Amino acid sequence: MKRAVLLSALLLSQFGTSQLLTTSGQKIINDKGENIQLRGLGLGGWMLQEGYMLKTADFAGPQYKIKEKIAELIGEDGMNEFYKAYLANGITKQDIDFLAKAGFNSIRLPMHYNLYTLPIEKEPVKGQNTWLEEGFKMTDDLLQWCADNKIYLILDLHAAPGGQGNDVNISDHDKSKPSLWENEDNQKKTIALWKKLAQRYKDSPWIGGYDLINEPNINFTGKNPNGTDEMSNAPLWKLQKDITAAIREVDQKHIIFIEGNGWGNNYNGLIPIWDHNMAFSFHKYWNYNDDQTIKAALDLREKHNMPIWLGETGENSNVWFTELIQLLDKHNIGYAFWPMKKIDNIAGITNVKTTPAYEKLLDYWKNGGEKPTKEYAKKALMQIADHYKFSSVEIKNDVIDAMFRQVTDASTKPFKNHWVPGRVFATEYDLGRMGSAYLDKDFINLWVSDPAKRSEWNSGQQMRNDGVDLYKCNDKITNQYYVGKTESGEWLQYTIYSKGDKNYTADIRYAAANDSKIRIETESGKVLAGVSLPSTGGNENWKTIPVKNIPLKKGENKIRIVFENDGANLNYFEVK
Repeated sequence: MKRAVLLSALLLSQFGTSQLLTTSGQKIINDKGENIQLRGLGLGGWMLQEGYMLKTADFAGPQYKIKEKIAELIGEDGMNEFYKAYLANGITKQDIDFLAKAGFNSIRLPMHYNLYTLPIEKEPVKGQNTWLEEGFKMTDDLLQWCADNKIYLILDLHAAPGGQGNDVNISDHDKSKPSLWENEDNQKKTIALWKKLAQRYKDSPWIGGYDLINEPNINFTGKNPNGTDEMSNAPLWKLQKDITAAIREVDQKHIIFIEGNGWGNNYNGLIPIWDHNMAFSFHKYWNYNDDQTIKAALDLREKHNMPIWLGETGENSNVWFTELIQLLDKHNIGYAFWPMKKIDNIAGITNVKTTPAYEKLLDYWKNGGEKPTKEYAKKALMQIADHYKFSSVEIKNDVIDAMFRQVTDASTKPFKNHWVPGRVFATEYDLGRMGSAYLDKDFINLWVSDPAKRSEWNSGQQMRNDGVDLYKCNDKITNQYYVGKTESGEWLQYTIYSKGDKNYTADIRYAAANDSKIRIETESGKVLAGVSLPSTGGNENWKTIPVKNIPLKKGENKIRIVFENDGANLNYFEVK
């Protein structure tokens, strides 16, 4: 009862700055009638894990299998202790404060139903619902942090009771148990959960809406197992209509987001629109950023005079992020990028750092061999849980810059303030768009549009999310990374500052299996030096070559290193 009173006081206090969202024709507006473009981030990996986020995808994709692997090493109690720490550290007020400061105005919360209610097979009384405080408490706290920052929280049922599709990693579905679509009790539980959530949050203006079922992917009458060729989708529309009716019994205020089949994009067979305050959600990955790739969503908006929202996107390069947001801004479409945190992540705004001990566990799970002791495994796992704290993650400023500043600003910014004399690591090239801060020939993943253009963009998967290929460095002087896989015509720009008009010598630290050439020039293309780089006998056999009489002016200098042929790897250059 005390908790309910406190929650009511919180909700009432928020109305002092009410910005409740509703739909108006094709727009989402606040209670002042102002257009609101949701610029959001999905908290993927918190309430619901997918194997690729923990690097377990090769042997454990769905969360229940990850839990089995962990319990195998440290027991059920140890596994529960790990998850308690993982959930406590995964998202805190510090994380939400950071997202608001970065520029996001909304959060999408991917919910796992089992944090809110028991699975049907574990219910003490068949057909009844046991409610769990854990999920509701996590959501209450998150809502408070969002309200404190005046950003919206969109609730997303990411793992529905029984699982909503054949892509089991997404929904943590165990195929040995009845799915959402095969079992009426699972459907009833889904409806009851949404009614419970709506009852609890009906008066909060910082709830941005209810995203009913994430990425349904199921074949009702079609042949494709993920529903991409489904033409009727009748069970999907019926369930979302039934959920809406239950929500509207207790909450007439908040937007309801519906998703199509085939991972959110198949709206075939859509029945007449059943609610006046509703929006369509679509998802977009690994294709071109042009009007044609969002035409189906634009047509849906136009036909039904309803807003559209890109509820999930991401997992690509900085170039792709900037281009996508420019496209969405052009069409007044809100979005939520994915995900917030994962291990060894370059394509997100934060990176969770792995550890040698955790890598040893991964190796055992994947390849077998000597089983780690319970004590060793528990320590390794608790250390990883600790790495999910905001104070421990690595902030990816290059991704944030691409998502916000670079969308409207073509200028470059220093990655780091470099004063000479001094050492400049090759990986610390400027922040900015491709063609302004760097040029690389492999910079984006478009495999859905064109399978031949499947690419890792940064093939070394280290440090930054541009097209530049960065690798772990084993040189005796290093910032841990080097620039590699260079190709003729590619270049990198560095902003460096000189205290006077002087000529300098640059000692270039490089490795090359074959003879190579680079040139050093200004931003405007004036050549400052041509440099031959003789073979060092291997791609990681590092040598230093001096380049004399490089003129720099007092103050800011933007210089470029241009690769005249393939194969030179750069660690750093030291300006003397």
